Amino acid sequence: MREVELLIIGSGPAGLCAAISAATSGARVLILERTFKPGGQLIKQTHMFFGSESQYASHRGVDIADILLNKVREFGDQIEILLNTTAVGFYEDNVVTALKDEKEYFKIKADSIICATGAFEKSLAFPNNDLPGIYGAGAVQTLMNVYGVRPGDRVLMVGAGNIGVIVSYQLMQAGIQVVAVLDAAPRIGAYLVHASKLARMGVPILTSHTVKEAIGTDCIEAAVVCEVDEKFRPIPGTEKRYDVDVLCISVGLSPLNELLAMRGVEMKYVPQLSGNVPMRTEDCETSIPGIFVAGDASGIEEASSAMVEGYLAGLCAAAKLGHMPDDFEQRRQDYHKQLDDLRSGPVGDRIRTGMKLSQL
Repeated sequence: MREVELLIIGSGPAGLCAAISAATSGARVLILERTFKPGGQLIKQTHMFFGSESQYASHRGVDIADILLNKVREFGDQIEILLNTTAVGFYEDNVVTALKDEKEYFKIKADSIICATGAFEKSLAFPNNDLPGIYGAGAVQTLMNVYGVRPGDRVLMVGAGNIGVIVSYQLMQAGIQVVAVLDAAPRIGAYLVHASKLARMGVPILTSHTVKEAIGTDCIEAAVVCEVDEKFRPIPGTEKRYDVDVLCISVGLSPLNELLAMRGVEMKYVPQLSGNVPMRTEDCETSIPGIFVAGDASGIEEASSAMVEGYLAGLCAAAKLGHMPDDFEQRRQDYHKQLDDLRSGPVGDRIRTGMKLSQL
């Protein structure tokens, strides 16, 4: 069994920032990353970020990933990253089992653990929703922005939130036709600055619409959509057919935190945070002392918030281990202020409500 001081599960924006923050305080860190490359969602995001300079506003996600990784490398062997390594179990005494390269199984015992496992994409239920050519928006981003692969030629986007609208624009930048963007809600959820780009390019955004069925034999050949009423029920006679070879689903994310549930952390379903989330203190510590959570695993927000939560969790986890820097309280208050700013205004009402419901 390998013994470590601080284990971080996940190397997305929250995980990397947690490692930097903890190492700055003096902790030694091991990061587990299940894919071949650190950075999480950042490595496929080519759009500019909002926020402030502290959250790398006006930088692209892919560039932010490089910035954070370069900071991690400055700590040398104080921060170690194991790639292609999946945490598969979480047990008492902070023992985590891991599988590396699909063949090497081993155990890790950590003094403290930060779970930064991110989220998974939600799907939609409709006939033939398992046909090849039906993707989540994250999968389409990965194909295009990580591997340079065109997912198809004609795309129907389902979901007019920020991710759906941004990925639609990226598809068009790659020379792929987006025939329409639809959303079951009566209003789009995306920022107007993103939606206006599609409007200028002539892409229709159809609110109060959903997918009725997908058509195809070996792969998707068309999608039938229809209008929905105020209770999201299909309205007969409003069907439209779109001949497409890609149906992209962007209807939100759910926190990925089965490991925390397996360990026995107190969980609660909080719709404002998009699913089952761990109960936690304002400093990101769960109901089990020494186990922390940061980023989308604790509730779905923007990557900017995930980074700040990572810094806060790393700082507090390191302090729990005895690495209490002289500027601890100053840094802690600064991270809380950044989070308050990011969650301010009417847009943040949902998140603020969810945080209250999930706080210990």
